[in-house]
Amino acid sequence: MHELGITQSVVEAVTERTGRAPVSTVRLRVGRLAGVVPDAMRFCFELVTAGTPLEGATLEFEQPEGRGHCRTCGADFVLADLVLLCTCGSADVEVLAGRELAVASVVMAGLAD
Repeated sequence: MHELGITQSVVEAVTERTGRAPVSTVRLRVGRLAGVVPDAMRFCFELVTAGTPLEGATLEFEQPEGRGHCRTCGADFVLADLVLLCTCGSADVEVLAGRELAVASVVMAGLAD
């Protein structure tokens, strides 16, 4: 389960910025094409935050949809999955969005959301 490694990296990145200050919420931007399962990350988050300033924090997700651009016909379209086919039949598709994986924001404990 690669979500464990990703979640550990997220927790390390947040604590590098926040130090020992308690955190109440971590918001991630995880594109629908990133290959990450949010429920698995939530489970891992609870495990890897134990004993850290993020213990008890909520993990929230923004999940931008995938978008592609067909280099053959020039169409831009929504990608529901990693099957990179345009309606024109071309597989010459550039992924424009949907693979993001980033910390969008962090809310410190005791501060308003």
